[in-house]
Amino acid sequence: MRTAIVTGASSGIGAATARALAGDGWRVVLGARRVDRLEELAAEIGGEARHLDVTDPESVVEFCAAVGECNLLVNNAGGAHGVEPVEASVEDKWRLMFESNAMGTMRMTKELLPKLRSSGDGHVITTTSIAGFETYRGGAGYTAAKHAQRAIVQTLRLELLGEPIRITEIAPGLVETEFSVVRLGGDEAAADAVYRGMTPLRAPEVAECIRWAASQPSHVNIDEIVIRPRDQARATEVARREGRQS
Repeated sequence: MRTAIVTGASSGIGAATARALAGDGWRVVLGARRVDRLEELAAEIGGEARHLDVTDPESVVEFCAAVGECNLLVNNAGGAHGVEPVEASVEDKWRLMFESNAMGTMRMTKELLPKLRSSGDGHVITTTSIAGFETYRGGAGYTAAKHAQRAIVQTLRLELLGEPIRITEIAPGLVETEFSVVRLGGDEAAADAVYRGMTPLRAPEVAECIRWAASQPSHVNIDEIVIRPRDQARATEVARREGRQS
């Protein structure tokens, strides 16, 4: 049975991806900090739950050493913190965003590349964001981290050309998960307002893109998928109507 490792698997896109891959017959190893949630999901899908903090190099090394073989790595851990303009930037928030999005992707990929290579048919799928190629007011820290993450993915594709490893980027627009609640410091009302008057993506819809990319024949590389709600044209261009259910 092929083994998939999914980071940030305790909720949202990560949890939905774990369910989708398990449904396709993958052995799924779930990694995240909230182990209680992981264990519930692992019991549901017949997967394996392990503590993982991608911002901690030692945690990454310990996790990767314990998982055995690896055919597919889904770099999904990440997130945003705050909406301050550059002038009011909070360095700790920027540092955490770079650590979780860019450095975490680097650490997991670096540590698992030998296993992906030895599998003879490896695949790295990284969940980035449209923030990896767009910018918007109040988003400098997050867009900078996502631009960096996207650069890692594109560089990796060049470095591994000719090897039995595929590289895929999934770049979603607005997805209604815990993302905005975390970004806005737990303010659920403010988070709800992000999606008010429009219909955002749901986590399973993004997970289906990941599942589909992973299901293609080994000679077929899905380079990148950009997925947005119909109501969104760019990061800040969103159609909103009164009475529309989010």
